[in-house]
Amino acid sequence: MAKKIIRPNKPRPSGRLRRWLLWGGLLGVVGAVGVCVLYGFWASTFDMHQIREMAERSAVFDVDGKIYSRLQGENRVTVKLGEVSPFFVKALLAREDARFYEHHGVDPIGITRAVVRNVVHSSAKEGASTLTQQLAKNSYPQGLGSRKSLHRKLLEAFVAARIEQNYSKDEILEAYVNRIYFGATVYGIETAGLTYFGKHAGDLSLGESAMIAGIVRAPSHFSPFKNLKGALRERDAVLARMVKVGKITEGEADKARDGAVTLAKKRPFAAQENYAMDLVQRELDELLTDDQKVNGGMKIYTTLDPSLQRAGEVALEADLRKIEGKAGYKHPKKADFSAEAKAAQESPPYLQGALVVIDNASGGIRALVGGRDFSESQYNRAIASPATRQVCSTFKPFVYAAAFGKGLLPGALVDDGPIGHGEIRGAANWTPGNSDGTYKGPQRAEEGLILSRNTMSVRIGERAGLDEIAKVATAVGIENVPKLPAVYLGAVEANVLDVTTAYTVFANNGVRRQSYIIERIDDADGETIYRAAHIQTRALDPGVSWMVTGALTKVLERGTAAGAKAMGFNKPAAGKTGTNDDYHDAWFVGYTTALTCGVWVGLDTPATIVPKGYGAALALPVWVDVMNAAAPQRYPARAFQPPVPLRRATVCAVSNELATAGCDRAGTAYTLDLPESRLPRDLCSVHQGGAIGELERGADGEPKRTVPQSIFRSFKKFFGGE
Repeated sequence: MAKKIIRPNKPRPSGRLRRWLLWGGLLGVVGAVGVCVLYGFWASTFDMHQIREMAERSAVFDVDGKIYSRLQGENRVTVKLGEVSPFFVKALLAREDARFYEHHGVDPIGITRAVVRNVVHSSAKEGASTLTQQLAKNSYPQGLGSRKSLHRKLLEAFVAARIEQNYSKDEILEAYVNRIYFGATVYGIETAGLTYFGKHAGDLSLGESAMIAGIVRAPSHFSPFKNLKGALRERDAVLARMVKVGKITEGEADKARDGAVTLAKKRPFAAQENYAMDLVQRELDELLTDDQKVNGGMKIYTTLDPSLQRAGEVALEADLRKIEGKAGYKHPKKADFSAEAKAAQESPPYLQGALVVIDNASGGIRALVGGRDFSESQYNRAIASPATRQVCSTFKPFVYAAAFGKGLLPGALVDDGPIGHGEIRGAANWTPGNSDGTYKGPQRAEEGLILSRNTMSVRIGERAGLDEIAKVATAVGIENVPKLPAVYLGAVEANVLDVTTAYTVFANNGVRRQSYIIERIDDADGETIYRAAHIQTRALDPGVSWMVTGALTKVLERGTAAGAKAMGFNKPAAGKTGTNDDYHDAWFVGYTTALTCGVWVGLDTPATIVPKGYGAALALPVWVDVMNAAAPQRYPARAFQPPVPLRRATVCAVSNELATAGCDRAGTAYTLDLPESRLPRDLCSVHQGGAIGELERGADGEPKRTVPQSIFRSFKKFFGGE
C-alpha cells in the first residue's frame, strides 16, 4: 500500500492582509482614475487653436512688392510642411522621435522609463518627450510652466494626447518645425535655413538638414556660428542615427559627412530701422489690434521706393556734412558726437534735417527721412507733431493762391516799397522789410513770389484777406493757421510731411490727394484687412493752381532757387525756398509732374545755422540730389501743361479787369494767356473807354473773344441773331 505524501500547507494571507491588498489595489485604481480625470480635465482647458497660432514677424514690402523689411518680434517665417526639405524631416524624426507616426502623442516606454528614473533620483532629469509633447511645451509655456517636475510631465502628456486628437500627424509636424527655436534668435526651419546656410527650408541638403536637426536640443551651445566643431559633431550623430533607423544608407551618410560646410556670410534680411519704418509702425499702431500686432504673420504693402529712400538718406547726410565743413561753422558736428553720448542716449546737438518725397499721381510716400541717424535719434522730424518750426516763405504760394482766387492776376502791379506804419490792418506798428534790404517800387505780382519779396507778399496777403488765406491753407491740408498778418510771410507751423503734401496740390492742378505710406495689409491667412482709401478732393481752382505753378517754375529759372541749375538740376520743375529772419530754418519744397519733395534743415534747439543761411544754400542742394536720383523711366519730369484751355486777354495791371482804351493810354494795359476760369468778366473800372480789340483766333479759326464778347455772342445765338 502506497504511502500518502503529506505536503505542508501553504500559508494563506490572513483576512486582514487580503483586505489591505484589496483596498490598496482599489485605491490605486481610483487614484489612477482620479489622476486621469484631473489631468484630462486640466488638459481640456487648453485652447487647441494655439498650436497653429504662433508669433511671426510681419513682412513689409516696397512699392514693387519686394521685401523691404520685417517688423520686430519673433524671428520666424512659417512654411507649409511640403515646403520643407524631406532630408530635414527625416533627420528631425530620427533625432527626436523615431516612432512619431506610430504613437498617439505619448511613448509609453519612454514615459515609463522617465517616471521611474525621476522617482528614483528624486529629480526630473529624464525627459523622453515625444515630438508632440515638445510641441505642447513650446505652445503653452505659461500653462505648463517652465519648472521640470512630474506634474508638468503628466500634464504635458495629456495635452499631447489632446493635440493628437485634434490634428493629423503632418499638421503636428508642420506646427513643430515652424515653432521650434533654432538658436541665434531664430524660430522655425525656414528662418534657420536662411540664417545658417542662406537657403530656404526646401533647399537644404542632407548634411545641412542633419546639422540643423542636431542643434535643436541645445541651439545656443551648438550654433555653427559659435561652435562649428560641436555642430559638426551633432550633425554626424544625427546622420548615424538616421542610418540606424533606416532613414538613409551608410553611403548617403558618408557623402553628407564629407561634404563641405558653407555657412551663410550674412544674416537674412533684418528689420529696417529708419524713419520711414517708424512711420509705417505708427500707422500700424492705429490700424491693427494688439493681437494682430503680436501674432504677426501679416504682409504689409507700402508705397516706399527703396532707391529714393536710400538717396534721401545719403543726400541729407552728405549735404549737411558739407555745411558742417564750412569755415566758421560754430555748432557741434555729427562726427564729434561721442560714443559715450550715444550710449547715454543723449539728444544729438548737431545739425539735422528731414525730407519727404511723394508720388503726385497717387499720394504715396516714396521716401521719408526724419533725421541724419535713426540709431542716434528716433525723433522723427519729418512728421513731428505738434510741429514747432515755422514753414517760412514756403507758405507764400498759398497766400498768392488766395489772392489769385480773388481776382489778382500774375501781371498786376504791386508796390515793392517799404511798408508804412498803419498800412497793415491789425498790426499798425508791423513794418517788415525785404531780406536784402532793397526796394524796387511797383512790380508784377508774380515777382513777389519768384524773388520772395516780403513787402509785396504782405500787400498781396492784405488783398487776399486772412480768412481766405486760412481757407486755402485748410483746403491743402495745413491746419491751425493763425489769423495774424505775420502768416503772409510764413509764420505758420507745420511739419515736412504736411507742407510737402500741400505742394502736391499745385502739381495736381488743384487736386489734393491724401498722402499715405501703407497701401494694403493682408493677414496671416491672406485676407486683406486694410486697403488705402485714396481720398482726393478739389482744393484749388485749376486755373489758380496753374498760375501759381507758372510763378514757381520761374523760381528755379531766375528766382531764389536759380542755383539748382549750377547744382546739376535741369528738369522742368517748380518750387519755393524758405528762410526765417534768424536763419534758424532753411526750406525748399519743389515738384515735377511726377514727384514732390520737401526738405527742411535746422538744429533741434533753434539757432542760427550759419549767417545768411538761406534755403537756397542749405536745403536746395539736398532737394537737387534726391530729385536727380529719381529714375526718369518711373518718374518722368515732363513740361507742365495747363489743366484748362488758355485764352489770351488784354487786362489792366491796376484793376485786374479787361483793359480799355483808357488803360492803354495810361500804359497799364498788358496781354497774357489766362485759364478760362480766371478771365476777368468786367471792363476796367479805373480807366474809361471801350474794350481793346478782339483776341487772337484759335486753332479752329474762331476768334478768341473776351468774356463780354463771348457772352454777347451767346445771347445773339440764343435769340436767333446768328
